[in-house]
Amino acid sequence: MTCATAGDMEKLLRCLEYLHKTKTLVLSLKCDDYLDLMTYIDASYGTHEDRKSHSGVVIMAGKAFVCGYSRKQRVNTKSSCEAELVGVSDGINPGLGCRNFFIHQGYSMNPVVLLQDNQSTIKMIQSGRSNSEKSRHIDIRFYFVCDRVKTGEVIVKYMNTKEMIADVLTKPIQGGKFRHLRELLMGEL
Repeated sequence: MTCATAGDMEKLLRCLEYLHKTKTLVLSLKCDDYLDLMTYIDASYGTHEDRKSHSGVVIMAGKAFVCGYSRKQRVNTKSSCEAELVGVSDGINPGLGCRNFFIHQGYSMNPVVLLQDNQSTIKMIQSGRSNSEKSRHIDIRFYFVCDRVKTGEVIVKYMNTKEMIADVLTKPIQGGKFRHLRELLMGEL
């Protein structure tokens, strides 16, 4: 940060306090079935000051956390469906990269399972085209994802928002919901 504020210091102290209080938590790497790479992708629409959305991506092999990230999207979108589609477009690459790594190590991998909580986004990906003229302008950018579904490298499945691990990376979550998602992320459930 080049110009930290008092609010930034407050957030840092809160983060450090959380880390101190949870230092006994451990990341469990239970990998019953490493052939199944689960990619949880979620987006929070228009949350930044410039109205760009925020994406969260979590990749799990079985119950083992492989990688994840939380970041601001590079483009503005016109709807939550489009924000989810941008998240999928940007977030599917790490899952495919992990799959290709295992394949190059000699393992026979199942397709990457893309878990998404937005039904409209799932329909757009599976149909390979937009549901309306309002989202047609982003079709070309996201044919990559549709092509991966058609070739069988990726399978898209619906994931209820309550179980969407990547949700914890897109917005502030507190209390029981936070603890539940944290346990899923850390492989405790």
